[in-house]
Amino acid sequence: MLRVRIAFLLVSLFALAIFFRMAEIQFVEGDKWKAMAEEINLQYKTIPAVRGNIYTDDGSLLATSLPFYRVAFDPSIADNTLIESSIDSLSLLLSRYFKDHSQVEYKRRLLNARAKGRKYMVLNRDKINYLSKKEMEKWPIFREGRYAGGVIFEKVNERYKPFSFLGARTVGHVNENHKGAGLEYSFDEFLAGREGKGLFQKMAGSHWRPVYDGTEVKPQAGYDIVTTIDVNIQDVAQSSLMSALIEHDADYGAAVVMEVQTGEIKAISNLTRYSNGNYGESYNYAVGGLTEPGSTFKLASVIALMEEAKLSLNDSMDAEEGRFEFYDRVMTDHKYGGYGMISFKDAFAQSSNIAISRWVNHHFGLKPERFIEYLQSMGLAEQVGFQIRGEGVPYIKKPGDKSWSGVSLPWMSIGYELKLTPIQMLTFYNAIANDGRMIQPIIVKSVKQADKEVERYRGRVLKEQVCSRETLEKVKVMLENVVEEGTASNIKNDFYKIAGKTGTAQKLKDGRYTRKYYTSFVGYFPADAPKYSCIVVIDNPKGFEQYATGVAAPVFKNIADKIYATDLEIHEPLPQQFAREEGIFPVIQAGRYDDLQTVMNTLKIEHEPTDAAEWVRAQRIGNKVGWKESTASFEYIPDVRGMTMRDAIFLLENRGLRVSYQGSGRVLKQSQIPGDKVIKGSKISLQLG
Repeated sequence: MLRVRIAFLLVSLFALAIFFRMAEIQFVEGDKWKAMAEEINLQYKTIPAVRGNIYTDDGSLLATSLPFYRVAFDPSIADNTLIESSIDSLSLLLSRYFKDHSQVEYKRRLLNARAKGRKYMVLNRDKINYLSKKEMEKWPIFREGRYAGGVIFEKVNERYKPFSFLGARTVGHVNENHKGAGLEYSFDEFLAGREGKGLFQKMAGSHWRPVYDGTEVKPQAGYDIVTTIDVNIQDVAQSSLMSALIEHDADYGAAVVMEVQTGEIKAISNLTRYSNGNYGESYNYAVGGLTEPGSTFKLASVIALMEEAKLSLNDSMDAEEGRFEFYDRVMTDHKYGGYGMISFKDAFAQSSNIAISRWVNHHFGLKPERFIEYLQSMGLAEQVGFQIRGEGVPYIKKPGDKSWSGVSLPWMSIGYELKLTPIQMLTFYNAIANDGRMIQPIIVKSVKQADKEVERYRGRVLKEQVCSRETLEKVKVMLENVVEEGTASNIKNDFYKIAGKTGTAQKLKDGRYTRKYYTSFVGYFPADAPKYSCIVVIDNPKGFEQYATGVAAPVFKNIADKIYATDLEIHEPLPQQFAREEGIFPVIQAGRYDDLQTVMNTLKIEHEPTDAAEWVRAQRIGNKVGWKESTASFEYIPDVRGMTMRDAIFLLENRGLRVSYQGSGRVLKQSQIPGDKVIKGSKISLQLG
């Protein structure tokens, strides 16, 4: 037994020795392979996936990835005969295209790289587009392809925004570390796709060449997202805001348009003045810009007073002579001499600080926490949960806070000593337009993979009712009265009603209120059947007009006018520029002159010939048919009313517009106003009849 144990031990020791020897060999071999890998600079690297597209509500592209190419060359591949016969021609073409080296210099560089045995060289760091790639593939040497000619076109996807500046900050960006802003950042998990892996070899100049060894893992393209943005409304909002900022030399501004019942954001624009005086999108003030809202907040105070004290529209308050002391601070009204005794309805319409604050102080002064509870019940103390990251957190001061004082309640009642973002304030006003139901605003409605819907989003209900039905009906009257008879009467019009509120807040600096202002207007339209709500904010306007009445409110009206004029559901057709007379005089409207002339001659209808225009509109001249030019230049929307569907589509699509229609016959209505500038890729709706 002892001998057996000794023999087993010797065998075990021998096996162990062999194991360690083999391990040593493997270790050495591993080092050898590692050294070899380092020597030839091989490394597995990630292969980026193609990002998904971002679309508007009608399928227009807001952002997409386009292929660009970096041109590289392996000078060792082509045979000597090919090099000798074609190097001069290739060098000349490279010199003419890139304009960075002469023909002689390009030839010298290519031949030197070939002599040194280099297998990879970047010809120019500039990237080329697909059309240039197809052209280069026809060049001498390059036409032989990758494996016979040595040309290497390395694909690099770059983000492209077809509408460029339009909504740039909303679309946003994302860097290689998946950090950024806007939709690109907020929906990066869907847009980014899944990266692949591949073996790359490091070449001279710190460039990496892919090595196709069959082990690479292909990347998976990202999903697409479909937004709620209407590119036509976005253009109107941004251009209107831009004009006002320039006119008033303001620091920044924001405008947001929201669909009342769905909460869908149809436009969102943020513009900041840069150091060079130009305006651009660099920060999302609409979502992240926490500020003291000023008088637009009085709507919340009015609702709290109605719910708590059951105030009627005709109840009155003494607003004194425009000055009133709350403890050690004096509150003023903007009207010189004050309002004296003023009704609840008029106090809101004229935006009397003193009257509103005295009412709030009278009913809530001994129980300020009750006032805060009302604000919370209206959803003003919470974020709306917007889909774009970076939403500001509302700041509502509470009794017991270190900064609370005897003047906190009066000043909070008129929009000071608290902070909200424009998107939060718009959501609140939208709830009034939506019969008291507060809907979460959304800007992305679906995520898609090709035609398959992966995710679907709808604005959830944040508050079933922000106030009682009785209060709701009263505040609707008060908001309409602001435009009919109050501080926004300058935006009243005869076609549709606007309801809303102006706000002009003094800006705080170093603990003191300055003579700089934050102006805003927020409301909805048409007031009798609200479809859209909108907020406009403009910071620090300069010059003669510094209050919301003359700064923010006109921008709101300009946006609302354009939307009203182009939305077929809420707009009656523009006055017809042609008249129909049934009976003896023929019914002729508009179209291509050659076609109409043929019809007139065939039917022997008297008319005045013209060669002034290709497209014409008929008009009566006595008992004859006359003509006038019907279309503008290609930069502007043509008037296609009265035309056949065929002619209308021809004119509109030639201008880059996407046409949809309902009905049959000739065009009765068109959704974009004739004479407005064309936005290529935008949608125009036609109603036929």
